[in-house]
Amino acid sequence: MSTFGKATFDTAVYATSRPTYPRSLFDFIFRYHERNKGARWDRALDLGCGTGQATVELTPFRKITGIDPSAKMVEGAREMLSKQTVSTEQFDFVQSPAEKLDSVEDGSVDLVIAAQAGHWFDWNKMWPELSRVLRKGGSASFWIYSEFRVSRHPSLTPLINQYAQGTDKLNSVGPYWQQPGRSILENHLLDIPEPNTIVPGGFSDFERVFFTGSHYPDLPSPRSVILRKKMTWLEFYGYLQTWSSLHTFREANPSDAKQPEGDIATRFYKALMEGVQRESGDGTKEVKETDEVDIEWPVAMMMVKKA
Repeated sequence: MSTFGKATFDTAVYATSRPTYPRSLFDFIFRYHERNKGARWDRALDLGCGTGQATVELTPFRKITGIDPSAKMVEGAREMLSKQTVSTEQFDFVQSPAEKLDSVEDGSVDLVIAAQAGHWFDWNKMWPELSRVLRKGGSASFWIYSEFRVSRHPSLTPLINQYAQGTDKLNSVGPYWQQPGRSILENHLLDIPEPNTIVPGGFSDFERVFFTGSHYPDLPSPRSVILRKKMTWLEFYGYLQTWSSLHTFREANPSDAKQPEGDIATRFYKALMEGVQRESGDGTKEVKETDEVDIEWPVAMMMVKKA
């Protein structure tokens, strides 16, 4: 995505403030991968790897490559890897679009993942490229998380939706998401075509899985939410700074920072804190930036196996 490649985008803040994926999510992916007899664990790819948060969780594989179209993100991933306790010899990072993996040989990959990236791919090109690089019986898992929720305060969801998806160009970041990717994310990847409609007979299995809890009851067979994080309000404010839509909003509205109540992110942040304060106890105890808040993100996933 173009915003993440800009010189003004802070990849260090992105790496530290985005939610990390739970081990249970990767265990779920690995169980799916080994469902077929003879599953191999030689090579894995992480497409749209960003700063490598998901890449470093693929350690059961002998060789792991993170791939991202942004040189700045690849640089951030290498920097992040240098601070990890994992064996760095397992990993490498490559700048490339997901849909054109020129450095990857035919039928050489056992697992492909994409975390919070697949809504940007061109799937008319992605499914054929995936069919080319995956080994027979290899698998792929693509997932996104949608709008966060304040776990113990569902009444704040309309406020979150207004900020993230509203149409007011001065009081919402909704108009500043890059499209159509954001709409695909908000619709939980349902707009992405199934693989065999693009590559007939190329894939033996395709599943959609929704770890969305009660947040989206119209989705089929929703499972419990698994992506959660307890953070201070100040850390949560740092997470808000990673939104590409906020970055674009600030470019379009530089005078917003001069508002007496603070810029758009600050106003939203304070409104959420005030909402929690109203609902906590008798509503008189002040919510402080150092207090902790439970945040959760509904997750949607696509899983597929190569025929």
